[in-house]
Amino acid sequence: MLKRSLTRPLLDALSDTPVVLLHGARQTGKSTLVQSLASTKHAARYLTLDDLGVLSAAREDPTGFLAGLEGPLALDEIQRAPELFLPIKVAVDRSRQPGRFLLTGSANVMLLPQLSESLAGRMEILTLWPFSQGEIDEVKDGFPDAVFSSNVPTFTEPDTPKRRADLWGRVVRGGYPEVLGRMSKARRTAWFTSYITTLLQRDVQNLSHIENLTLMPRLLSLLAARAGSLLNASELSRTSSVPLTTLKRYLALFETTFLIYTLPAWSGNLGKRLVKAPKLFLNDTGLLSHLRGITDDSPVESLGPVLENFVVMELRKQSGWSARRPVMFHFRAHTGEEVDIVLEEASGNLVGIEVKASHTVTSRDFRGLRALAEATGKRFVRGVVLYGGAQTIPFGANLHAVPINALWRTASN
Repeated sequence: MLKRSLTRPLLDALSDTPVVLLHGARQTGKSTLVQSLASTKHAARYLTLDDLGVLSAAREDPTGFLAGLEGPLALDEIQRAPELFLPIKVAVDRSRQPGRFLLTGSANVMLLPQLSESLAGRMEILTLWPFSQGEIDEVKDGFPDAVFSSNVPTFTEPDTPKRRADLWGRVVRGGYPEVLGRMSKARRTAWFTSYITTLLQRDVQNLSHIENLTLMPRLLSLLAARAGSLLNASELSRTSSVPLTTLKRYLALFETTFLIYTLPAWSGNLGKRLVKAPKLFLNDTGLLSHLRGITDDSPVESLGPVLENFVVMELRKQSGWSARRPVMFHFRAHTGEEVDIVLEEASGNLVGIEVKASHTVTSRDFRGLRALAEATGKRFVRGVVLYGGAQTIPFGANLHAVPINALWRTASN
């Protein structure tokens, strides 16, 4: 079993917090990780609410169900029995033993109104995404910490067709555990097709009892076509012929089940961050490639938005175990210059990151980063253009072009 980099943060949370929730999309490895910990480093009784007998007992008498279980407890797929949250709160208020409840969920409980307030102040939440490239290669990837430090990741290697094919293969494959062992396009297609059908018919239906589920696969494909773009719900409503109120409900469900990820806009004015349009991404570029019909043999011209999605999600994954825990945004100046990704740490310091599929970089590729530096002054630490080439190249003070594979070949400093 591949080691998950989130294991250490998860154990740290269990050492001092009564309730720890590990949530994320279906099939990202939550159950495997929790069962491993429950049998080794965090001894606990493991029960899954996917078991109909366990689910029935939890729903019919949640207080009695918990009362009959002693010691630390690991409960899988907690969103299936929201009735348990209040009894868990009561139990924790009586005894705040660290690590008492380890929960997993395939839905973001903070986006579910009936659950979001139940365990406020009593629960730490961590998100498990599909495998990062560092986890796949069994190395500790720490790019966010490195780019905030004094040293820029430096690489010089041959720019060979094999290296380019490796990058493209990683993007098309993505990081879902079940896909990693499926080398052929046909077998990956079969898995993703089944995954989407099962997820929409099961989790979305369980969460919302939504009608007309047949619209949702088509809507998901429309979202895939817009990955890396600003999320414009009104335009999407017109294109899909789905009423705006219904569309927003569907989008909320996609976000609740971790199928999509929205990147908010950065602004020096905190209030404006909330009203500016976010950028839309899917949780995995394997899934995105499947929905867009992209394969290992697709032309390089189709790589741009998918590559940006790939970088965004790699950084999102690594932020889960980063010492600096940066928050991610995108940036657009009033003059039109843009930066794909802005990392902001708690101190307010910023790193800007642009993504380019090309194997060459020019000074023009740094226009957005220069605009960000001008707008943020001393808060700007550096700007990085991640590109398809093979060498780290300086382009001025605190501006560098860095190969994309530095994402998973850079350790924390």
